[in-house]
Amino acid sequence: MPSIRFARSGDTQIAYQVVGDGPVDLVYVQGAFSHLGVQWELPAYRQFCERLGEFTRLIIFDKRGMGMSDRVPGATPLEVRMDDIRAVMDAAGSESAVIMGASEGGPLAMLFAAAYPSLTRGLILMGAEIRERRDDDWPWGESTPEEFEAGMAAVEERWGQGAGISFLAPSVGDAPWAREWMARLQLNSCTPGGAEAFMRMAFDIDVRDIVPAVRTPTLVLHAVGDKVCHVENGRYLARTIPDARYVELPGEDHIPWFDPDATIAEIREFITGTRVPPVPERVLSTVLFTDIVGSTGLATTLGDRRWRQLLESHNMMVRRELARFRGVEVSTAGDGFFATFDGPARAIRCGHAIAEGAAGMGLEVRTGIHTGEVERIGDDVAGIGVHIGARIADLAQPGEVLVSRTVRDLVAGSGLQFEDRGEHELRGVPGLWRVFSAA
Repeated sequence: MPSIRFARSGDTQIAYQVVGDGPVDLVYVQGAFSHLGVQWELPAYRQFCERLGEFTRLIIFDKRGMGMSDRVPGATPLEVRMDDIRAVMDAAGSESAVIMGASEGGPLAMLFAAAYPSLTRGLILMGAEIRERRDDDWPWGESTPEEFEAGMAAVEERWGQGAGISFLAPSVGDAPWAREWMARLQLNSCTPGGAEAFMRMAFDIDVRDIVPAVRTPTLVLHAVGDKVCHVENGRYLARTIPDARYVELPGEDHIPWFDPDATIAEIREFITGTRVPPVPERVLSTVLFTDIVGSTGLATTLGDRRWRQLLESHNMMVRRELARFRGVEVSTAGDGFFATFDGPARAIRCGHAIAEGAAGMGLEVRTGIHTGEVERIGDDVAGIGVHIGARIADLAQPGEVLVSRTVRDLVAGSGLQFEDRGEHELRGVPGLWRVFSAA
């Protein structure tokens, strides 16, 4: 973890970190609650910051009253917290920076950019709020006053339970690891009383009057299905800030950490003028391919409606077995599946379970499995290892789970048995490949 440093803003110490050593300073003004240490423990957040640090000098800080910064009574207004940004920039030796405001950090970033244009090289707004209060005057807020008060009544009881992660990041849902991390972030960011004071202050913010005063180059990023801050907030900013560039991103996540490629690409282009495609991540993975034998003939015999019903039942069964053996579905094409596993033994056992489930439906499935290096770009998986797995599946007999020699060698001691099926040429893959039938 990057060193925690402290900047003095009046009588208050503000904790901050510096990530990377790029030519442009980027100050990240985060949303409502933060803790530099706990956030760095989350791989998605850490990788997001490190990727930004590849082309910037990223400066991150805990707002006063939050995380590792000094705790202060009550809530602090925007103009005081604006001074904290200046203090952090001074301590980090930053003469000017791009200011990036996310969520509740958006109003603070906008106010800073409007007040200190000489210190602001650019402004980035990600899922930025304008006004949380929802009423006839602003129908795109987060809640009505009545809904807000009902939420405040439950803060003390729910604080530290991890609630809200599925709302902030629907892409991860309510996964136990995500909820546990969110619980630690809540407990370490502030007390329930501090959280309530901060949320009450944030609920009263309305920056519509200052938005037109922003004159710095601005990039507005907003997820079209954002579950926290309605997309109309981003659209309003884009048409109100002079010459702002607006990019509406797919998805529902309010925080960009879990699927950051598009966000980082836009930020990189805005800051450097160059868009760099994501670099594939090369990892060792076990790939599994399945295919229904004779599907075309079956479809002709059964007719479209009955075949579609049978295929849907088959797909549900395959997904059930993938979940049971910790497989990850990559794609489904026609009547075949492509999935990855973190271990070859689980892939083999999943292949046998799929074959048995298909047989119970009157279907025959052939399966090919290989373990090798693949390239991951987002949710996509490619590379020579994928081609080898697909070609092995082409060689399999009905009901057979056919594997490469690499797979057989890696599962020694698992109790699985194999029959040698000899060496074969795999179309498009150099050399001869020995394959084995998993019994």
